[in-house]
Amino acid sequence: MRDAYHEELDSIGDGLVEMARLVGSAIGRATTAILDADLKLAESVIEADQKVDELQHDLEARAIALLARQQPVATDLRIVVTSLRMSADLERSGDLAQHVAKLARLRFPARTIPHDLHATILEMGQLAQRLMAKAAEVIVTKDVDLALQLESDDDEMDLLHRTLFQHLIDERWKHGIETAVDVTLLGRYYERYADHAVAVAKRVVFLVTGEHADELQPDIQPATGVDGA
Repeated sequence: MRDAYHEELDSIGDGLVEMARLVGSAIGRATTAILDADLKLAESVIEADQKVDELQHDLEARAIALLARQQPVATDLRIVVTSLRMSADLERSGDLAQHVAKLARLRFPARTIPHDLHATILEMGQLAQRLMAKAAEVIVTKDVDLALQLESDDDEMDLLHRTLFQHLIDERWKHGIETAVDVTLLGRYYERYADHAVAVAKRVVFLVTGEHADELQPDIQPATGVDGA
């Protein structure tokens, strides 16, 4: 019975990894769809989100069944409860990738993103995908140090997000209000997606250590010159 119980716990972790990989692929494909005005690709991202939702529902059902049958305590209870929270973060990440794809579909056949912002949006999409890939690795390896790195990696997304707004408030902006709204929404989608990837990693830290990630961030010593300044 205990072997079956721990196999079920492991299967919940496998489900989380699969969700992370699916939503990582989704944000990459959604980015391509919106940059290339690819309706077929956008539709495939929108439809594929159902698989993420189904995985979350299945994971929740199994986790709740474990709570009811086994009444886990200590570490096992932390695994189940934290897994439920991670699945919610991952499901929301899938929704955000779907929002990007839906915006591509809404504006088709027009291109949503002005040419001068293509590089920034592409970089945001690629960074989002890397963050989620790292979150998936953290789920598998339970590597606390790697998990703690994600928050600093997310600073790059925040910088890109600010770059978008700098374009929007520039007096040379010439793409109109509708495009400005689209770009604002996209920036928010990518920024929130990255936040969810970071949240997943932080939950793994809690799962492993029983402490919150903010309490474990390593002290960063400021660089000093030869004269000690």
